[in-house]
Amino acid sequence: MKVIKTDIEGVVILQPDVFGDKRGYFMESWSQPRFDEAVQPIRFVQDNESKSRYGVLRGLHYQKGRYSQSKLVRVVKGRVLDVAVDIRRGSPTFGRYVAVELTEDNHHQLFVPRGFAHGFSVLSQEAIFEYKCDNLYAPEQEGAIAWNDPAIGIDWKLPAEDVILSAKDAAHPTLAEATDLFDYNTDYYAE
Repeated sequence: MKVIKTDIEGVVILQPDVFGDKRGYFMESWSQPRFDEAVQPIRFVQDNESKSRYGVLRGLHYQKGRYSQSKLVRVVKGRVLDVAVDIRRGSPTFGRYVAVELTEDNHHQLFVPRGFAHGFSVLSQEAIFEYKCDNLYAPEQEGAIAWNDPAIGIDWKLPAEDVILSAKDAAHPTLAEATDLFDYNTDYYAE
């Protein structure tokens, strides 16, 4: 597994070793010891999967405070643009984002640490998206940022008329309006 650093500290792309031949391919998609050594010690407690069609945009989501989550995301079918936005007030990269294309062919994974909002847009006809979380989902602790916040300026690689949102995702505040963000100087991994 190769770890590729991004422009934002802590957000990394994982490129697994894929062994292919005429029968297909084999890859190790997850190894606790390798991840702990290469990225940071994380104990994932929940795996999620979603299926979406072209144009669906999910995000930008996060969970607040002690309910915050790290995520390790990947695509098993199709192609998405995956985005992590730094929402840690006081961070030198506050409001900046990393966008990575994850596909069934490149097998890349993105690690999104606590303190970041996360979302993705579906660029293929259909996508199956999987992610590991290091904290259980707590619906009462949900937070979100507007997917189209002009101050962040994400290019979701979709024409605006093709974007499909849930009613909830269409109504999130901008980063400037959000109240329950993270503090750069707080360790959200401390118990």
